[in-house]
Parts: sequence; structure tokens; C-alpha cells
Amino acid sequence: MSGLFWLAPLAGLTALGFAAYFYGQMMQTDEGNETMRTIAGYVREGAMAYLKQQYKVVACLFGCLAVFLAILAYGFQLQNQWVPFAFLSSGFLSGLAGFLGMKTATAASARTAEAARHSLNKGLMIAFRSGSVMGLVVVGLAILDYSFWFFVLNRFTENIPAGERATLITTTMVTFGIGASLNALLARVGGGVFTKAADVGADLVGKVEANIPEDDPRNPATIADNVGDNVGDVAGMGADLYESYYGSIIAAASLGAIAFANSDLQWNAVLAPVLVGAFGIFLSLVGIFNVKVTGAESGKAILKALDKGIHIAAGGLIVVSYFLCRILGFDAALWSALVAGLITGIVIGKGCEYYTSSDYSPTRRIAEKADTGAGPVVIGGLGEGMISTLLPVFAVVIGMALAFGFASHFQLSLFNRGLYGIGLAAVGMLSTLGITLATDAYGPIADNAGGNAEMSGLPEEVRTRTDALDAIGNTTAATGKGFAIGSAALTALALIASYVQELKMGLARAGHTTIMVDGRSVHVSDIDLIQLMHYFDVHLLNPKVLMGMFIGSMLAFVFCGLSMNAVGRAASKMVDEVRRQFREIKGILTGEAKPDYSLCVKISTESAQKEMIVPAILCVSFPFMVGVLLGVPGVIGMLAGTLSSGFVLAIFMANAGGAWDNAKKYIETGKFGGKGSEAHKAAVIGDTVGDPFKDTAGPSLNILLKLMSIVSIIGVGLTLACH
Repeated sequence: MSGLFWLAPLAGLTALGFAAYFYGQMMQTDEGNETMRTIAGYVREGAMAYLKQQYKVVACLFGCLAVFLAILAYGFQLQNQWVPFAFLSSGFLSGLAGFLGMKTATAASARTAEAARHSLNKGLMIAFRSGSVMGLVVVGLAILDYSFWFFVLNRFTENIPAGERATLITTTMVTFGIGASLNALLARVGGGVFTKAADVGADLVGKVEANIPEDDPRNPATIADNVGDNVGDVAGMGADLYESYYGSIIAAASLGAIAFANSDLQWNAVLAPVLVGAFGIFLSLVGIFNVKVTGAESGKAILKALDKGIHIAAGGLIVVSYFLCRILGFDAALWSALVAGLITGIVIGKGCEYYTSSDYSPTRRIAEKADTGAGPVVIGGLGEGMISTLLPVFAVVIGMALAFGFASHFQLSLFNRGLYGIGLAAVGMLSTLGITLATDAYGPIADNAGGNAEMSGLPEEVRTRTDALDAIGNTTAATGKGFAIGSAALTALALIASYVQELKMGLARAGHTTIMVDGRSVHVSDIDLIQLMHYFDVHLLNPKVLMGMFIGSMLAFVFCGLSMNAVGRAASKMVDEVRRQFREIKGILTGEAKPDYSLCVKISTESAQKEMIVPAILCVSFPFMVGVLLGVPGVIGMLAGTLSSGFVLAIFMANAGGAWDNAKKYIETGKFGGKGSEAHKAAVIGDTVGDPFKDTAGPSLNILLKLMSIVSIIGVGLTLACH
């Protein structure tokens, strides 16, 4: 094993060390007055109670899945024997990343509000450095998890020839990602249902019907709303991006082993993705230390400061990765593929920023429509969201073409190396996740800080500053979702290629030494991916492929429908409860009586726990069912259908939701009548539609793309046994 490998665990430990440092710094700052601390305590208690309950459900599902995988591996020898154990580690660490990020966020909100009493820059520094804890914990734990299992598998397979060992290790590790993917899906769906049920209930009854401000302490759902920001937008997001980051590295490593099989560069190709991630961590730290507002206090100043940190990290990685490729023995072709992915991510991020920021015309056009009612607001948001898919789709298509072309030297004879280039592009897109996730995670902290300021009765200038932080947080959240969704598209394609490679290994496990391809006998160990596609009759004229594509496309929409309906049911319960309290607890609206916050938290918690089960079962069961019924052609068609429809749908939902939210905030700055106006009420309706778009269904789709691919890989043995 190359000595360069040890840079990966070193980077992981460094990330965790700085995360602990930033957390300690934040905890030493002032949490504000007694009221601020009490409110923060309510939110912290509710968030921890929810996660405790969620982890019980997750543990039960993981236990059932572990038994099922053990039966496949040990009972029928249809899967490698490491999976029943290793998937637990990625699932546990995915949950741990979300937990640590949420623990930090719930401690940082009141401190951010207190810092905002002094200046915008101080508020930004608390919120951003606290968000950095999430970013660094995610990349640190993911890269340590990868390094540990890579080291263990390398040691246990030393008796296997080096070339075969590299392919075996990396293909085996692809299946480990199911734990992270499944936990991420449960966290995203459950957290999304919780937060949006509370948010919609609080807005519809509080803002529209009772005409009280956002985060007003008289609103019974306001604590649940703030709890939801943490369990959905922090814990859920952390688990989500842990899975994205981890999945991109293992998929690229697997393709590297295939692309450079029988080459002296094979092990270097396997190590390259994790080493890029390691240097990305170091450069993310450089970027984090360069984020600070200078000059006038404004939203543009905040965005400029955040962009500066991201650009420093990305620019540094472009330079460092060039020398890394040279040291590993590769020419500039693979470096160009990596850079293509990094630039694609930036382009997607800028596109999401344009369509969701109130600084630009799409969001302002939606706000203008609010003067004519809620209907035009909803129609305008849907239209802008649909149009917003154009740039990200073209960016991914062009980025994918360039990555494939550069890595393969634009020669189809080097097809496998082209696929490896796409895998590296996905790694490049997420390589600086340490800082890009920090800019995303700081948003919910700023949102909670604004809620704390409102409920604590702090001066108006404090709320103005936290609103500025929050509005930029919505934009950076949309940008972060764009990165995650874009990387999911590239990673899912890489995982489909890994699925085909797993078919090859499955044939070998089943005892096939040779197979017939195009009328001639080919040894299984010598067959390439394209020949395997010919063997399994995978082409668009095969009805099984088309049936699979229809099923896959349908699954993306059904999954979103289940998530949206879940939010709708939970929000209805929340609306009824808030109305009941306003009606039955006399003196709430006059401030003479205190609302029962705990009942609203309980409604969101129970709804989230119940509603997250069905989407998870859907994602895990369909790859097995399609594999049994339609075989390999059906599975590949299903994965292609889910990827193509799910990617576009996810971009649409994330951008439409972000635009609706910021259109509302744009009106709240005083435009079109400001807070309490009819235009504001119409914009609130648009925002309630957009909430489950951008925070429940939309971000869960990128997990769906990868989870179904990984489950399909695990089900290869069963699929082959049935056909």
C-alpha cells in the first residue's frame, strides 16, 4: 500500500480536530440573557428528543436489513460476507455526523443572536464557524470510515493477486454504502416531514390567520418550527451529504480499479479519489479561515465573504490536484476530468443562486405576482423552477461529456477510463465539501437565531441582521442542494457501472468460467463492461429495458408524492392543533397565557416517525423485485429511468422552493406592502407549497438515485439466480 494512503486518515483526523476546536470556540461565547437561553433550551430538548426517537426506528430497520443481508451472504452465498457488518459502520457514522452537527447548531443559535446584537460580522462568524463543524465532521468521519475498511480489506485479501485484489476491495466497498444511504434517506424524509409540518402550520395559522410575526412566542408551533430546522436542515442534511461524499469516493475508486486493470497504475487509480478528498479537507480549512465580512453590512457582503472562502478552496484544489495526478503517474487527462467536475459544481451552484436569490429577477418576478394573489405566486414559482433546470442539466451533460472525453482521450476504446473520469468528476464536485457544507449548515443556525431574537424581544436591528444572514442561508442551501444533486447524477452513473462490474463478479461466484458473447466463448475474467451488456441483452429495443425505465421514472414521482402527502397530513394536524390552542387557551394572543409548545413538537415527531417508513421500504424493495421479475435489463433500465427523471425533478423542486421562500423574505423587507400585507400573505402561501419541495421531497431524491443503485448491486446475486 502506498505511503500516500496515510494522508487520508490524517486529513480525517485533522478535520475532526478543527471541528472540535470550532465547537469549543463557539461554546465559550455568550449565549445571551436568561430568556434567550431558555428558548434555546426548549429547541435543544425537542431536537434531541426527536433524534432519540428516530434512531430507535432506524436501529430497528437496520437490524432487519442486517438479518436479510446475512441470509443472502451466509445462507445463499449471493453476496460478499463483509456487507452485513460493514454497512452498519457507514450508517452509524452517517447518523453520528448529523447528530454532532445538530448538537452544535442547537448550541449556536442563541449565541449567533447575541453576537448579532454587536455586528453582522460577529453573527456571521458564530453561525459560519458552527456550520463548519458540520462540514468538517461529515468529511472527517467519511474519509476515516473509507480508510479503515480499505485497510482492513487489504489486509484480509493479501493472498489474492494485487490486480484482482484492487477490484475485489473496491467493488466490495461499494456495497458498504447502503448503510449511509439508507440512514440518509430516513433522516431526510423524517426530518423533512417534521420541519415542514411545523413550518407550514406555524405560517398558515400564525402569519396568515392570526396576523402575528414569524417566530412570535405566542405561536404554539414556533418551537417545533425551530426544532425542525435542526432535525431536518442540519441532522438530515449532514447524513445526506455524508452519503454523497462517501458514495462518490467509493464509486470512483471502483471504476479506477476497473479502468486500470492489469496496469501498474491500478492502485494509484484506486487511491486518487480519497487523496483528492484529503487535500480537499486541508484546502477547505484554508477557505474557512478566509470567510469574514469587511466593509458595509449587507446580504451582498455576506455572500461575497462566503464565495471568497469557496473560491479559495476550489482554486487551491485545482492547483494541488494537478501535482497529485503527476505524482501518481497520470497525465493531465484525469486532472482535466476532475476539474470538469469541480467547475460543473460551481456552475450548478451559481445557477441555483440565480434562480433562488432575491438579488435576481426570477425571485423578484414571483414576489411581484404576490400583488395579484396566491395563485399567481404558486404558478410563477412552478414556472421559474421548471425553467431553472435548463442550466444545471446542460452543466451536468457538458461536464459529463468533458470528463469522459478527457479521461478516455476521446477514444471509445478507452471506455472504462472515460467512466473513471466521470467518477473523478463527482469527487471533484464534492472535494471541498468541508466548506461548501459549512455555508449550507450555517443557514438553519441563522434562521434559529432570528427566531430566538424574535421570541426574546431583541431590538429590531438584531432581527434585521439575522434576517440578512437567513436570506443568504436560503440561497447557500439551494446552492448546496445543487452540488449534492449534481454529484448524485455523476455518482449514480458511476454506480451503474459498478453494478455491471458486480455482475461480472456474480457470474464468477456462481461458477461461470466462460460465457457466450456475440457467438464466441469469452472467459469471465477477461470480459469488459460493454461485452457484459451484450451478454445480458441490454439495449433500448429490449422491452425489459424500457419497462424498467418506466418503472424507474415512476418511482421518482411516487417517492416525491409520498413525501409531499406526508407533509400535508402532518401539517393538517399541526394547523388543527394551533387553531385549537388559540381557541381554547384564553390569553395566548394577548400574551397573558403561554402556549403548549410540547404538543406541537409531539405531533411533528410522531408524524415523521410514521411517514418515513414507506418511502424507505419502496427504495429498498423495488430493485430486488425488478431484478427478480425483469432481470438485469430491467434493473439497468430502472436505474437509468430513476436517474434521468429524479435528477431533473430534484433540481426543479429545490429551486422552486428556494425561490418561493426568498420571494416571501423579499416582501418582508418592505417591498409590495411588507409584512402583514395581502401580498405578504400570498407569498406565505407560496412558501408553504415550496417548503416540502425544497426541504423534504427534493433533497431526498438525490439519495434515492444512489440508494437504489447500491441496493441493486447488493441484489446482483439474487437477480442472477432468478434468471
